[in-house]
Amino acid sequence: MKLYTGCTSNLKNRLKAHNLGKVKSTKTRLPTSLISATAFTDKYKAYKSEKYLKSGSGRAFVKRHLI
Repeated sequence: MKLYTGCTSNLKNRLKAHNLGKVKSTKTRLPTSLISATAFTDKYKAYKSEKYLKSGSGRAFVKRHLI
């Protein structure tokens, strides 16, 4: 399993785009499935969280707590 972390303002449409092969980073790994989603009221906090989850300690957090 390979993980993908990203931000979107419309989760339903983003997941659909991934599964239709419209997202370059996941088009060779179809179908995709959603493991976890977190909602933020501030897009900058969402971007900061995404950046953390893509870091070494963030990836370790995901492996320990989300999968």
